[in-house]
Amino acid sequence: MNIRYREFTCPASDGLQLFCREYTSASAAGTVLCLPGLTRNSRDFEALARRLAARHRVLTPDLRGRGRSQWDTNPANYEPGMYAQDMLQLIGMHTDGRVGLIGTSLGGLVAMLLGAQVPAAIACIVLNDVGPGIGAAGRARIAAYAGRSHPHANWQDAVAETKANSGGAFPEFTDADWLAYARAGYREDAAGHIVADYDPRIGDALRSGRTAVPVDLWEIWARLRSMPTLVVHGATSDVLTAATCERMQATKPDLACVTVPRRGHPARLDEPVALAALEAFLARHMA
Repeated sequence: MNIRYREFTCPASDGLQLFCREYTSASAAGTVLCLPGLTRNSRDFEALARRLAARHRVLTPDLRGRGRSQWDTNPANYEPGMYAQDMLQLIGMHTDGRVGLIGTSLGGLVAMLLGAQVPAAIACIVLNDVGPGIGAAGRARIAAYAGRSHPHANWQDAVAETKANSGGAFPEFTDADWLAYARAGYREDAAGHIVADYDPRIGDALRSGRTAVPVDLWEIWARLRSMPTLVVHGATSDVLTAATCERMQATKPDLACVTVPRRGHPARLDEPVALAALEAFLARHMA
């Protein structure tokens, strides 16, 4: 199937320019918006977007301060509420006003905020290894490295840093897999150095507490009681624990949840069990 894409920028409510890629095919059943993690960007969704675009229109934006979106001069804006405003602007300007959301880690927090704030605009939500409760070990691990990367002379060093940061999340990755994952999260700068592809002040914002959602996450979760939701859980995740998954299911009995074996935080969404569950979920709720 011929999957086409185009790239465009969308102005945020404060004028910051946000990069987005749109994947389309001849017939699309609704729009799916993919939201990346704290230090990641839209490139993480490239393979998934191409696959999903056989059935859906897919948008993969870079959150402010990441990838090809502009960096913010005010690092206080690096917080989920602002990201939700940005995505609401994108939804309003570039969709028919109703989308399915796939959110990885931080992107999942943004998806929950959107689902709670504008439920009429959200058809369904996929949470990739994140929930209303964030594991303390995972939070500490991410806070320890976010924004603290230094320029690297070669891709081998960037791969080594990526492995160290990921905390053993991908035990089955080959050398080629690790290089691809690093290339999605780093870029080559004008001097030829390999650098993390985001504003390092995002890490400062995290450690200051500004990236925390300023209300009870379980309160947000309660407001999603009628929202079709799928949770993809990495079996060894230090961010989304099994206990949190159990509590989510107890408070939302219709929650769909799939656990990916031998996967930490987050799932890549190319694992057969995750991909099958995700595609079936979207087919059910994005028809």
